[in-house]
Amino acid sequence: MAAFTELTIERGATFSTTINVEDSNGDAINLTGYTANSQIRKSYYSTTANSFTATVTGTANGEITLSMTAANTSNLIAGRALYDLLITSPAGEKTRVVEGIVTILPNVTTL
Repeated sequence: MAAFTELTIERGATFSTTINVEDSNGDAINLTGYTANSQIRKSYYSTTANSFTATVTGTANGEITLSMTAANTSNLIAGRALYDLLITSPAGEKTRVVEGIVTILPNVTTL
């Protein structure tokens, strides 16, 4: 079962967060050869999505960084949405490791 974590994104600002993938014993999973994908959707049934840049940044310690440029966060609609993070092993096995609610805060200042 995927872990549940809430995220907050400030619309119009650069976003980055690190997620550590662990097994059921709390030990880091070695992510050598794994890829990661992560999206935001307004609901589970939305046909449109905004993608994070999901990068395995620490293979030995199970570290994945989710990020979005300021230009990309500017395209998000303020409010609450859903996200998840899916990893794919070198053998093609897909595992959802984290999911949750993302709160997108509106901005006042634009550049």
